[in-house]
Parts: sequence; structure tokens; C-alpha cells
Amino acid sequence: MRSSRLVSILLLLQTRGRMTAAQLAEELEVSVRTVYRDVEALSAAGVPLYGDAGHAGGYRLLDGYRTRLTGLTADEAEALFLAGAPGPAAELGLGSVLAAAQLKVRAALPPELRAHADRISGRFHLDAPGWYADAEEAPYLPAVADAVWNGRVLHVLYRRWAEPTDVERRLEPYGLVLKAGRWYVVAGPGPRTFRVDQILELASCDEEFTRPDDFDLAAYWAAYQRDFHDRLYQGEAVVRLAPGVRLPRAVEGRTDEDGWTVATVPIESVERAHGEFLRLGTDIEVLEPPELRSRIAATVSELAGRYAKLAQRRGNEGADGGD
Repeated sequence: MRSSRLVSILLLLQTRGRMTAAQLAEELEVSVRTVYRDVEALSAAGVPLYGDAGHAGGYRLLDGYRTRLTGLTADEAEALFLAGAPGPAAELGLGSVLAAAQLKVRAALPPELRAHADRISGRFHLDAPGWYADAEEAPYLPAVADAVWNGRVLHVLYRRWAEPTDVERRLEPYGLVLKAGRWYVVAGPGPRTFRVDQILELASCDEEFTRPDDFDLAAYWAAYQRDFHDRLYQGEAVVRLAPGVRLPRAVEGRTDEDGWTVATVPIESVERAHGEFLRLGTDIEVLEPPELRSRIAATVSELAGRYAKLAQRRGNEGADGGD
């Protein structure tokens, strides 16, 4: 809707300062001609909006001009309060700041939008970590966050998996990522990824660094995850799955005469797949690789023998206790 777009232009200029028509058009996903018409409409409505010509030109608001208009719809108000995760904010030392910000936003909302925000807060609660994940203590998280924000270098003692396990590192922290309840810091040079809870000692200094202008934290993390999974699942297993059974990442093929599905499954290793497939019991049959098939067969044989001995022993005990 045009009214929503006019509000967006106003708020973009208010928050970002000078923007060209092309930049506004790209942000709003409209044509430059549409931006020209919208700017004329804003000017006609009395908004002090000015256009500067030239290479460094663009549209800007009169210095000091601020609007109290938020343009929030009911869905946007709900999403705003749903996105405010109190747990991560508290870990970063921003719990009280988040609460104060939400209070101010709530007070500024019209009554009907305030009701929507209250409803979403009372009906949805975000709890990112998994059920079986222990809480990871990250005592240096606020210090890392401060260094990220202020562009300051960190010197840390870091524990990694490979030998030597405890190493000293100089970090230029570009950003923080919260994944499944665990904090990671993405730091240069590189960049590289470090778990914040594995920082054993930390010393900040007055040395500043320049974050690369073209660094995109979200894009880096997406590429990092893809690379992680590519390196993690380097093998494959061919299995038969009982009707209705599905496996993550499996590429399903033909269905045989028994209704079982033959599927190809990426695996991290034979050892890891051995444990994962055993959980499915008789709902899975491993066809390849032979090493995995043999290992599961040996485990099943050992379990069968163990339970057979247990049953025999209990049977003998019952016979000895009879009249």
C-alpha cells in the first residue's frame, strides 16, 4: 500500500540520513519513478524533505526533524515483542535495557496495538536451547560483546579440541551469533569462529581494529554452516526404511515389494551412524557400506546372546526355587 510505503520512506530517511532515489527504490523494491512520486507526495504533505543534486546528493530530512509516527501494524507490533528474547539479552548484560525499551514502545503504541503486543507476550515464550543441552557458562560474554560493539582487540586464552588444547589468540571480534543456546564470536583475521564458553581468560586492550566494510555477519554464518555440514557428512550409507520411517537428510529412492523405502543417507562416520541407526531397532536395515552393516550385525548378535543368557539364568533361578 502506498501509505505504508510513504511511512517507510520517512522512517528510512529519519534513521539513515541522506539516501538517493535509487537506494530508496532498492530498499522498498519499487521503481525509481515511484520513489519520485512518493517524495513529491511527502513534500506536498508538509514534510521538510529536500533533494540535493550531484554525485553526493540524495534526499534528506531537515536537520532536527523527527516524527512520532511509527507506522506499526498489528502484526508488526506482535513480531516486535516476540523478537525480544529476554534470555539472550540478559546474557549480554542488556536485560534491563530490553525491558525498558519494550516498556517505552508499549507506552507509545495505540491501545489496539498495545493489546496485540500484550497478547503475543502472554502466549509465546522463546527458549532457544535444546532439552538435553546443559547450560554453557560464558562468563566473558559481556566483555566480548563490548569489544564487538566498540571495535577493540581481544587477547584470549582459548580451549580447542586439537592438541595443544589451550592456545593464545588475538581476536578482532566482528560479531556474535547465538546458535541453539550457545554463543559464538566471529573474529578476524580470517574470519574464524570461536565458542565464547571456551574462552578461559580474556584481556581487552585499547588497540582498535577496522571491521571490513563488506563483511556480512548473516551471510558469513550461513556459509559457515553449509561448509560445516559439508565437512561433517563426508560418507554415505544405503538403508531400507520401514513404512512411515523418515531420516533427516535422507534421499529416498524406490519402494520395494514389502513397502520399505531404499534411501541414501549422509553420515559423519561409521561409528556415529552405528549408534544413530541402532536407535531405530527393526525399522531400519543397513545395506551399505559393508563395514557398517557388519558392525551393526555384530552388536545385535551380542545383544541377543546377552539377553538369552539373562533369560536362561532367571529361568534356572526360578526352577531352583520351586517345590
